[in-house]
Amino acid sequence: MNIAEIKQSAFAMPLTSPSALQIDYKFKNREYLIISYETDYDALQAIVPEPLKVISNVVKFEFMKMPDAHGFGSFTEAGQVIEVEFEGKEGTYSHMMFLDNLAPIAAGREIWGFPKKYANPKLEIDVDTIVGTLKYNSVPVATGTMGFKYYSLDKQKTKEGLEKTPNFLLKIIPHANGKDKSVCQLVEYFLKDVTVHGAWTGPAALQLFEHALAPVAKLPVRKVISGTHLVADLTLGFGEVVYDYLKD
Repeated sequence: MNIAEIKQSAFAMPLTSPSALQIDYKFKNREYLIISYETDYDALQAIVPEPLKVISNVVKFEFMKMPDAHGFGSFTEAGQVIEVEFEGKEGTYSHMMFLDNLAPIAAGREIWGFPKKYANPKLEIDVDTIVGTLKYNSVPVATGTMGFKYYSLDKQKTKEGLEKTPNFLLKIIPHANGKDKSVCQLVEYFLKDVTVHGAWTGPAALQLFEHALAPVAKLPVRKVISGTHLVADLTLGFGEVVYDYLKD
């Protein structure tokens, strides 16, 4: 393969069979359990990167089951999302994400900069309760529960919230010299083409457990605010670099 061919065909690793693809990443029947809770404001200030600004002490712990994801197959994910502001726009910042499928880990990190690590999340119905669990290897890290379909939420408002909220990521790729960074960027992306099949709320609870390599408990639960369970189709939009730490 000559240099011109490499420049034309190279997109992601590995060169001849990349894990990250140049396709529309569509999800069907993507199921969420989102538990919003209050934590320590100082803990958020310590981890949210400038120029993002922390605007509240609220964290959303999300458990997501994705049974039909283009390019990825089926996988489950869990992680923490923080309420932030960038240049006057309110949005969310993805702090940690854990999932059980290598392809979306590679694509998520390489294209957008999602902070993904391999782990063992689950989202299941246990009689009258929807239950989200996260294990790092064999060790429990998080358990979230909510009463199953107690009260319906407005599907249109839920759709607007998903589509209109900007989401921010810190994309980092190290330099081959093992010392420097080749990429360090703040990335913004949106969800698109959202169809909400159902959205519900009910009594919710969340427990986080200390773990050296999955430190979600460093944002401790002080008070659970709400639980949301929803099912939707959507497209994961590609990102835009809104701040380059190596240039600015």
